Amino acid sequence: MKAEQIQVKTHQREELIDITREVQNFVAKSGVDEGILYLFVPHTTGAVTINENADPDVKRDILYKLNKEIPQNDGYHHGEGNSDAHVKSSLVGPSLQIIITGGQPLLGTWQGVYFCEFDGPRSRKLYLKAVAG
Repeated sequence: MKAEQIQVKTHQREELIDITREVQNFVAKSGVDEGILYLFVPHTTGAVTINENADPDVKRDILYKLNKEIPQNDGYHHGEGNSDAHVKSSLVGPSLQIIITGGQPLLGTWQGVYFCEFDGPRSRKLYLKAVAG
């Protein structure tokens, strides 16, 4: 199956957007029953991760800790003023692989898939590819 692009609209400079439903819908549409799902963010200030999706405080805590350790203004040399976003994106990572089984992404009971925005608001791209295997 060819990779598909979806758009993710962000509304704040930093946020974690739950894209679990979009991921599940993509896998169902792909027709892949057993295999691997690849997700890739083609932006240097965005990322993708898996974490708890039951308690919204988890998203807030992740962003709180990232901002505490990697503040927006910290004497960076990059002229655009978004070096912290580049560092956060590199640490979280631009890609994921998720096992597909029974026609669904294999996620734990409390897990969700999140698009991570570190330099918004923007309109972002996310590529998904399901591979049977």
